[in-house]
Amino acid sequence: MTYSTFMLLFLMGVCGAQGASHLRICAFNLHNFGESKTKKPEVMETLVRIISRCDVSLLQEVRDQKQQALKRLLDQLNRYAGANAYSALESERLGRSDSYQEQYVFLYRTRRVTVIDQYQYPDTRPGRVDAFSREPFIVRFRAPTSAIKDFVLIPQHTSPTNATEEIDALYDVLQDIKKKWKTENVMLLGDFNADCSYLPKKNRKNVRLLTDPNLFWFIGDDADTTVRASTSCAYDRIVVNGQQFARATVSASAKAFNFQEEYHMTEDMALDVSDHYPVEILLKAAASTQHEVCFSLLLILLTLIFTHT
Repeated sequence: MTYSTFMLLFLMGVCGAQGASHLRICAFNLHNFGESKTKKPEVMETLVRIISRCDVSLLQEVRDQKQQALKRLLDQLNRYAGANAYSALESERLGRSDSYQEQYVFLYRTRRVTVIDQYQYPDTRPGRVDAFSREPFIVRFRAPTSAIKDFVLIPQHTSPTNATEEIDALYDVLQDIKKKWKTENVMLLGDFNADCSYLPKKNRKNVRLLTDPNLFWFIGDDADTTVRASTSCAYDRIVVNGQQFARATVSASAKAFNFQEEYHMTEDMALDVSDHYPVEILLKAAASTQHEVCFSLLLILLTLIFTHT
């Protein structure tokens, strides 16, 4: 192998590695995640494998009363992915009933994203009723290597009995946060219970989050985000505000991640992990100066090779 050929192969490899750096955002209802699940090694191993695929993960149904389960998950995740690879940002405990409360938790890869700001949406606003069982815990991220370098994630786990009203109320949250932080780059995600009997088709015309043409639902009604074979519902969703943000997503990357199939699990084994599949989407990598330099060097090297052959 000549030196020129070696350099050509090396530069092609470098360029290829740089071009693959999309940002994966995930939302996962962990179904009653607490101390009992941390005592099941096979469940924790599966959770770590799933979460380590993502650069940002929204976790829901975190019911960590002793404040130890999340720490154990983060510790195990960082042992798997590398020391201090992930950080956690968690909401307060949310819920109308003292006997049932949850937290929203964001786990994010620190070398890819940083937190700019956070905001716990209040349970009541002047002139409004208490719209949510679990108010959104909203986080603004910076991602220097992403095509969208500054974006907001609005999480929501709706109450199944009030899904239609809560999904509609998310529209108000979206408008409030766009005004508060002066940004259009907003994504709403989580277990919306946005299908089957919880969101009847007759109700959809009254849901502003569905009727606004500037909002793009990237997990369609034909998706199945549930583990049980007896159900097929698109409960978990990803919604992007605005064409600019929508164009920054990788085509056809939004999907439910079927970990049962991917990791060759029985249904019972999968249900020990959760009764939901996580949903995910990829944001395109930024077109950086490094890519331009790499491409220029490739052209120069190709010219030299052909000139001297």
